[in-house]
Amino acid sequence: MAPQRRSDCPLAFALDAIGDRWSLLVLRDILLHGKRHYEEFLESGEGISTNILADRLKRLARQGLLSKERDADNRRRYIYRPTEKALDLLPVIVEMVLWSARYDPDTGVTPDVVERLRDDRAGFFVEVRRRFGRGEGA
Repeated sequence: MAPQRRSDCPLAFALDAIGDRWSLLVLRDILLHGKRHYEEFLESGEGISTNILADRLKRLARQGLLSKERDADNRRRYIYRPTEKALDLLPVIVEMVLWSARYDPDTGVTPDVVERLRDDRAGFFVEVRRRFGRGEGA
């Protein structure tokens, strides 16, 4: 049974998929930091609890944003990878990073990263997509 929609508003649709704090941070860790395993997500600085992380990974997979497969090197754990749907969120995530860099004087993003994202956004998108074996589109 499909989840009930609040409305046909495109913003409500996006918020239903990624509108909580943890979902975006998990996507950030995968897309921008190359994390792939459950344990790596737990090491992020925000202190996500194990039950919330497990729930978000399931939710993101259910939304079609992540794929989950057994790790060939260690069959007891899984590898999480972004789908095309998740990669299509990269421009949104980058805009949020740039917005935060502009308005948060204590941001953790370095000036050289901000400059790269502002000056060569398309090149950055291509680089990230290639990392996941995807084409040039962004």
